Amino acid sequence: MSAADTLQASLPTTPSSGIRMLARFGFAAKGVVYGLMGLLALLAATGQQEGQTTDKQKAVHTLQELPGGSILLGLIAFGLLGYIVWRLVQAFRDTEDKGDGAKGIARRVGYAASGLVYASLAWYAAQLAMSNSAGGSGNTKQTLTGKILSWPGGEWLIMLVGLITIGVGIYQIYRAYSGSFHKNVQSSDIPAGQQTKVYRLGQVGYTARGIVLGITGYFFVQAGLQSRATAVGDTEQAFDLLASMGPVVLGIVALGLIAYGLYMLVQAKYPVLKKV
Repeated sequence: MSAADTLQASLPTTPSSGIRMLARFGFAAKGVVYGLMGLLALLAATGQQEGQTTDKQKAVHTLQELPGGSILLGLIAFGLLGYIVWRLVQAFRDTEDKGDGAKGIARRVGYAASGLVYASLAWYAAQLAMSNSAGGSGNTKQTLTGKILSWPGGEWLIMLVGLITIGVGIYQIYRAYSGSFHKNVQSSDIPAGQQTKVYRLGQVGYTARGIVLGITGYFFVQAGLQSRATAVGDTEQAFDLLASMGPVVLGIVALGLIAYGLYMLVQAKYPVLKKV
């Protein structure tokens, strides 16, 4: 078989195979981002990099400093775009069979929202890849929060966002210990000696992610209660709060996020993708 034939065979031949490819790229890109966040937080916990913690955008920005950084950033942008596409497919095709009832619609909207959360990060990575520079996040959350707080009842809306985020964090921890997270991985394809390790990796990862989301939601609630946009925090501020509890606490959560990133890489290799 010639090189051209090999390349042609590796390309998606149907819309469904294309969606599957995008989904797998998406899981991998998400895994890399979370792995980088966890690694940088772990370095901070151990006294490296001057104790700086980071958020998703800054984690992606570190790729720019690596050899072939623009290519890596382009792959991350493409992967995150793939994740967005897959989440939208889940929402609109109802691949999880949630139905058209109120609860089902809410879950499907959640899938779409979960994907669209990464839109700004994908755009940021693409900008870095194309121009080797991009403006910082510049407290976009605080700017948006300030606008919402100026609306009638804006404080209640911000607190609602915070409570929803806390709820999502609690749900991540519930998924970790109910085992429901593992249904998205084709565990039967994982080598028998590695299945338990992968499962524990996922439990640790989802727990750490739930903790970080819960803290982020707390910041939103405080912003609403205080009617103060600067009280809003993201992953970086969540790490800072954990660091104030001691380097051991930060280090444990950092290792958890690394575990989550690795689990996403496993999901990229052994995904369960329904109806595609």
